[in-house]
Amino acid sequence: MTQQPTNDNRQPKLKVCGLTKLDQIEELISLDVNFLGLIFYKKSPRYVLNSLTLDQIKAIRQTGKVGVFVNESIEQILEISEKAKLNFIQLHGDESDEFITELRKKLNPEIKITKVFRIGNDVENLKFKIQNLKSEVDYFLFDTDSNSFGGTGKSFDWQILNDLEISKPYFLSGGISEENIENIKLLKQKPFTLDINSKFEIEPGNKNIDKIVSFKNKLSRKATR
Repeated sequence: MTQQPTNDNRQPKLKVCGLTKLDQIEELISLDVNFLGLIFYKKSPRYVLNSLTLDQIKAIRQTGKVGVFVNESIEQILEISEKAKLNFIQLHGDESDEFITELRKKLNPEIKITKVFRIGNDVENLKFKIQNLKSEVDYFLFDTDSNSFGGTGKSFDWQILNDLEISKPYFLSGGISEENIENIKLLKQKPFTLDINSKFEIEPGNKNIDKIVSFKNKLSRKATR
C-alpha cells in the first residue's frame, strides 16, 4: 500500500542517489538507508552501468532500489528493471502522461513509479502539470531544474511547495544538506523522503559516507525532539 502524505514531524526516509560503488552500497544498506538511487542515464557522470553490471545490481539485497531514467524508451526501462530487479522507477525527464500510462500497463505491478517535477521559475506551469496529471504514479519528486536533469547541488525555493496541492507522498531533492535541513519545518506538507546526492560526494559517484552518517544522525535528532 502506498504511504499517504503526512503533516507530522516524523523523520523522513532517506534516499542516496547516484551510487556507483558496491562497497558503498553495502555500507549504506547496513546504515538502514531506505532508498538507493541508480542512474541509468548515459550522459550522467554517475551513470551506473559504467561501474556495475545489471547482474551485480540484481544481487543487491535491498527493497528500495530506484532506477533513474531520463527520456528513455519504455522497452529499455522494462528490460533494465527486470534484469536489475528494481523496486522503483524514477522518471526524471520530460515523460508524458501517455508514456507513463503505457509504462504502467507493461511494468511489473510491484514496481512503483516516481514522477519528477523539475522546479524553475514558472510556478503556474508547475501547478498546471500537477493538477492535470492523469497517469498513475505512486510518488512525486521535486528537484531543481537544470539542463543536466539533476545532480547540480543547487536547491530551489522550497516555499514554492506550500503553494501546491500535492496529492502524493513526495521526495524532496536538490542541494539538500545539513545547512538547509532546518528549512523543512517551514513546509506545510512534509516530504516522505529526502533525496541526497552531490552534496555528499568526494567526486561524482563516490560518496562521502561520513557526511551521510552525520546527516542521518541529525535527521534522527530532529525527529526525537
